[in-house]
Amino acid sequence: MKRVLIVEDNTDIRVLVRVTLEIEDYDVHEAANGDIGWEMAQELEPDLILLDVMMPGVLDGFAVCRRVKADPTLSATKVVMLTALAQEADRGEGVDAGADGYLTKPFKPGDLVDAVKDYIGS
Repeated sequence: MKRVLIVEDNTDIRVLVRVTLEIEDYDVHEAANGDIGWEMAQELEPDLILLDVMMPGVLDGFAVCRRVKADPTLSATKVVMLTALAQEADRGEGVDAGADGYLTKPFKPGDLVDAVKDYIGS
């Protein structure tokens, strides 16, 4: 079973993503901010991280992404930014941080599932 880590400060979005992916038989874990997300990523070594950009705490999504991609044990982990920041400059910053993909909010659950399957399969 593929492991997915959701790093998102909005509880409603985290629940929507978790339920959507659990229906598809993914092993889903949640973190409420980037600091906790970074710790969990190191412990879980997920196949995919769905990562919000703007979160409370020291680490925003871009910082978490940079750390994941720089860590030899996590560098193969796929990272998809899941954010309301939809400007080209924001996407460029995500790419610069090492993100594999970018999904903007609001999103349709089907689009989320398609993106996850594209990056890590089912």
